[in-house]
Amino acid sequence: ESNLGVYELMIKAASASMKAVPSANASWMESVVRVYDSVDINVVVGTGDKLYTPVIRDCGSKGIKSISDELNAAVEAVESEELTAEFASMGTLTIMNLGMYGIKEFSAVINPPQGAILAVGKGEQRAVVIDGALSVANVMTCTLSCDHRVVDGAVGSKFLTQFKEFIEDPVSMML
Repeated sequence: ESNLGVYELMIKAASASMKAVPSANASWMESVVRVYDSVDINVVVGTGDKLYTPVIRDCGSKGIKSISDELNAAVEAVESEELTAEFASMGTLTIMNLGMYGIKEFSAVINPPQGAILAVGKGEQRAVVIDGALSVANVMTCTLSCDHRVVDGAVGSKFLTQFKEFIEDPVSMML
């Protein structure tokens, strides 16, 4: 029995954002941009000194529980060094979460031919102003690195705006 976590919500929010901004779900193919129907997300998983990027296929049409099951299977495959060619293949976006290591924010390097990579920092309580009053909120910093041949600033900002809306209101992804 697996527990649903923040990583699963991030994967679902990213895939829902790719569906909402289809031009972000693309890659650079030598001289043309290829836009995909399916959202396949690579997640960065580390073991010792090595990083792996197993793929979770068709996240856009899956529920969070299904994404969680596949994420757990991918992590187990990496840990047992039984990463199959299917898990090891390239998706349409990579998510790298270093928040679990206490990293507040960072920039990640794009995995070609992908058009973007989402770097996720640590979620933590921070002072914020809400309706003119000082308050405390749980905040995390996410940075999107984009290959501008594929995902330019306008498309990247639409993706991040959508991602922010989904991650701040997870129920909206399920409606």
